Amino acid sequence: MHARTDAVHRVHDVFPTAPPNTIALTIDDGPQPEWTPKMLDLLAEFEVKATFSLIGIQVKQFPKLAERIVQAGHQLCNHTMNHPLYIAEMSRKKVDREITEAHDRIGEATGIAPKFFRSPGGAWSHAVFHSAARHGMIPIDWDIDPRDWARPGTGHIKRAMLKAKGGDILLCHDGGGDRSETIKALRKVIPALKKRGLTFVAL
Repeated sequence: MHARTDAVHRVHDVFPTAPPNTIALTIDDGPQPEWTPKMLDLLAEFEVKATFSLIGIQVKQFPKLAERIVQAGHQLCNHTMNHPLYIAEMSRKKVDREITEAHDRIGEATGIAPKFFRSPGGAWSHAVFHSAARHGMIPIDWDIDPRDWARPGTGHIKRAMLKAKGGDILLCHDGGGDRSETIKALRKVIPALKKRGLTFVAL
């Protein structure tokens, strides 16, 4: 696969033929034993397929949860082994180890080789793009970031996500701490966006 020099942040970069009202929900930093099941239940309730960016160390601890994500029909994305926020400064060798190890862990737990790669914190470098391409993965970013990882309040998350329009990739989290605000916000946001005529797809 030819290495890209930029990350995808629009649905139509992945699916050029997708209807204009298509949006994608991506969920990062799991699997996590408390919040991933709640997220999966919520998505099942609203019949939404999402893309889960999995951290290798979490998959190693909770392989059955990674498997459950796949069984529920969601897409997988490699999010490195240890989520190093400084990945863009790391050597090619260290970057490759982070990505390869996560790739192997996800594959062992789920039987699936992720199609996508998301860099921690959206930090990119030539080494990161090169390693993602070597594993046949498309690098992805996002359009809508409610910064839910910082727990800014359910209202803030909801307002940020309701700005979504056709073609946007939305970012949320099921890992990295208490995600009750994210779950509460999505419970309102998903039906509101659907009512507006937007359709959710897994990347």
